Amino acid sequence: MFASLSDNLEEVFKKLRGHGKLSESNISDALREIRLALLEADVEFSVVKEFIASVKEQALGETVIKSVKPGQQIVKIFHDELTKLLGGDQAPLDLNPPGRILMVGLNGAGKTTTSGKLAAYLKKQGRRPLLIACDLMRPAAIDQLAQIGRQIDVPVYTPAPGETDVIQVAKDALKWIETQNGTCVIFDTAGRQEIDEGLVAELKRLRDFLNPREVLLVADAATGQQAVSVARHFDDAVGITGLVLTKLDGDARGGAALSMRAVTHKPIKFAGTGEKMNALEVFDPDRIANRILGMGDVVGLVERAAEAFDENEALSMAQRLQQGNFDFNDMLAQMRMMKKMGGLQDLLGMIPGLGKKVADIPVDDKKMKHTEAIVLSMTPKERSRPEIITPSRRKRIAAGSGTTVIQVNQLLKQVGMMRKMMKSKGKMKQMMKQFGMGKGGPGGFPGLG
Repeated sequence: MFASLSDNLEEVFKKLRGHGKLSESNISDALREIRLALLEADVEFSVVKEFIASVKEQALGETVIKSVKPGQQIVKIFHDELTKLLGGDQAPLDLNPPGRILMVGLNGAGKTTTSGKLAAYLKKQGRRPLLIACDLMRPAAIDQLAQIGRQIDVPVYTPAPGETDVIQVAKDALKWIETQNGTCVIFDTAGRQEIDEGLVAELKRLRDFLNPREVLLVADAATGQQAVSVARHFDDAVGITGLVLTKLDGDARGGAALSMRAVTHKPIKFAGTGEKMNALEVFDPDRIANRILGMGDVVGLVERAAEAFDENEALSMAQRLQQGNFDFNDMLAQMRMMKKMGGLQDLLGMIPGLGKKVADIPVDDKKMKHTEAIVLSMTPKERSRPEIITPSRRKRIAAGSGTTVIQVNQLLKQVGMMRKMMKSKGKMKQMMKQFGMGKGGPGGFPGLG
């Protein structure tokens, strides 16, 4: 997320911090590099121009030039302006009755999946969401939404086969809603490869009929410069109330986020950070600004940990660790918790101070999958008592997991070493080094080299 922008800005600010005093020339050179970094990240030109002008006005002020640490002052100014650009007007979803949310956007942006993720998010918040399939252009979208509804246990209204009138679908859906016990309703609409008059007219009719509280534009974060025209068109056509950026985890530039927010003056409400149904985060401008500037996101990391954390399981594991009883069941539980928290690379990026170094830490997702396959190929008895795994059992486990006997041996050795360390308080430092950010990256957890 914003990796290339973050890397470029880190270099600029490193130079600024190296100056004991700053001159107008130093600041102008830095702002020129920042301008290039923003343009390379696909931020729209007019947005960059306005942003740099605002930063420059404050950076050339007397408080910065005469400051003891002028470089730090400029980073602070940049952070505050970036937070403002990303959304100084953040507001929660308006879910007052009838709590209708209209999802709009182009084909391929991820509207249907995002509708499901939003329903899952609202359900977790204690709401009772309902999903309505209004994409009559793509029958597969109706089936997809129905399948997502079953997956997250949320009721879905699907139109009759062959229905072509979206207003009729909406009328029928409103009657169906009365029979349900829902508190908010998400309408998934049709998209096109490009904005056309037919799509705009259909969305206008649907919006006027439903009078939704929220009209959310779902946009692909990797859209680049096209993002600006897409955002403007939809805002002019249906009056969007907020943005949902998808695939933000897979786009290193992320300039679309800054551009769309700036040209529409509408807040980014959510960000999609993965494929799973729980991979939707409330977009927090201050925390995102921190991540762009390499300051990490400790709050986000703690929130993810809290969601994945099972207190009873953690207490039980802690007692077992104290007794040196760590086994493959514990390892499997740890790995599953990590999966719930999201991608390992993304989690490392949330740790303050790592910043650019994250790319240098070897994270091997295949190794993690191989480890899980090896553990799942063991019998329950073998998982809890690794010492009984004889050479013949190792061959069976390797064959069952699609790995080699060497890989099985390495994992057994790793667990054996960990058990020994946990039994010896004197070796705790070694264990911390094994799991910590030591030279060569964390080696104690499968998937880290």
